[in-house]
Amino acid sequence: MYERLTILSGRGNPALATEIAEYLGIGLGHVDASNFPDGEVSVKLNQNVRGCDVFIVQSTSPPVNDNLMELLILIDACRRASAARITAVIPYFGYARQDRKDSGRVPITSKLVANLIVQAGAHRVLAMDLHAAQIQGFFDVPVDHLYAAPILDKHFKSMDIALEDLVIVSPDEGSIKRSLQHQENLGGSLAIVDKRRANALETRQANLIGGPIDGKTALIFDDMITTAGSITGAVKVAREHGARRIYVCATHGVFCGPAVERLNASQVDGLVVSNTCRDASNPLLKNLTTVSVAPLLGEAIRRVHRNESVSYLFD
Repeated sequence: MYERLTILSGRGNPALATEIAEYLGIGLGHVDASNFPDGEVSVKLNQNVRGCDVFIVQSTSPPVNDNLMELLILIDACRRASAARITAVIPYFGYARQDRKDSGRVPITSKLVANLIVQAGAHRVLAMDLHAAQIQGFFDVPVDHLYAAPILDKHFKSMDIALEDLVIVSPDEGSIKRSLQHQENLGGSLAIVDKRRANALETRQANLIGGPIDGKTALIFDDMITTAGSITGAVKVAREHGARRIYVCATHGVFCGPAVERLNASQVDGLVVSNTCRDASNPLLKNLTTVSVAPLLGEAIRRVHRNESVSYLFD
């Protein structure tokens, strides 16, 4: 059924890669990945990939530089081992925040990383919920951009929240389009938190546009939770405006620095993330639910391998 299909994984998210392979009903490829004493990444493929359609599953979540370098080395190893086609499956794409020059003398790191992946030898890229959709255009190879929204929305639909009690809250103006998609799937009304960034580490939230949310259930959606400053600021605004219950949801649970402390202190009624990042199932987080995107990624891989349409998976 899957002639010459090979799934390989680095150390970025081996559990997700194993789930994908199980969904497809094939074994995960054998890779030895380690580090030299000075920290350099060492990779060896322990199976023949000559003429194979290879999919390398590697999230570039923390440690970002190590995982990114490991992805590049895995691609190079497959290219030099004469793989027929190499697809970089990147559930979480790091270095995505700097996707434009918003001030003088700054880099565009997402374009730089895209160039590195293509130059290493990737023939196509499969990614999920990029921080900015235009990053697809930074690659000079085909990109299949998937969204976790249907899987996340399915979780909340199972809770059977009454539409008149539901408000979809966008944590900032940049997430309005994402929040509108969730509103279309789940129903309810829409509210937007007015967020102002003080610097690279601090944000300030004060006003709420839309609503009202007094006495209602607020669902706050974002693409990622890193230090949780933005999302807990939105939680605070929603609570100050009288939300009865508050649920926080994101595709990528990166959870760096003070994230666990901030999220636990916010006392949200529920926190839902997908398993795109290795540390998404953090046992220290209260009320955390992790949903798997392995079936979605596995189905996309199956369709790409068999040259079938994957467009319906984008919705």
